Amino acid sequence: MYYNSKLKTEHTDLLFDAILSLENREECYRFFEDICTIKEIQAISQRLEVAKLLKSNRTYNEIESETGASTATISRINRSLNYGADGYDIVFERLGLF
Repeated sequence: MYYNSKLKTEHTDLLFDAILSLENREECYRFFEDICTIKEIQAISQRLEVAKLLKSNRTYNEIESETGASTATISRINRSLNYGADGYDIVFERLGLF
């Protein structure tokens, strides 16, 4: 099982168990609205969109223009795609995107 030892705590386990307990999109909206600010949700969703566009071989300039993400954010996400824990790939495969 892979996980970053700096990330794994009892509190993080509880958070992930809470997310895994959600059964549909409406429950996700309700939970995330309570636990995150709108800006935090938007930032997370922006990162997922940036990763999707990078996987589609879009350029940094195209991604920056389309999403409003900074080149620093795009670069960090690109690093995660290339050298990270494969979390994006797991999600994209399960969503049937790539």
